[in-house]
Amino acid sequence: VIFGRAIKTEYLTLGTLFATGGAVYASLGGKKDSASSGKPLAERVKEAVPINAGSSEEEQLMNSIKNFIAEAEKEGGAAHH
Repeated sequence: VIFGRAIKTEYLTLGTLFATGGAVYASLGGKKDSASSGKPLAERVKEAVPINAGSSEEEQLMNSIKNFIAEAEKEGGAAHH
């Protein structure tokens, strides 16, 4: 009983299914960003987050981190999951 009226269970079921389907359709819709979709994630992150060193020590640390990441990408390049 909704608002004093008896509603058949078939109508409640159909209403629930259509509302769920509409919510899924609305959440999956929208404009897709096709400009960055062709680039790998690592390149998009490098472009989005610039690393600026404030001192020579920070610059050396950043270079060692970049070298470590480059070596890890070389090793894991053939073993992507």
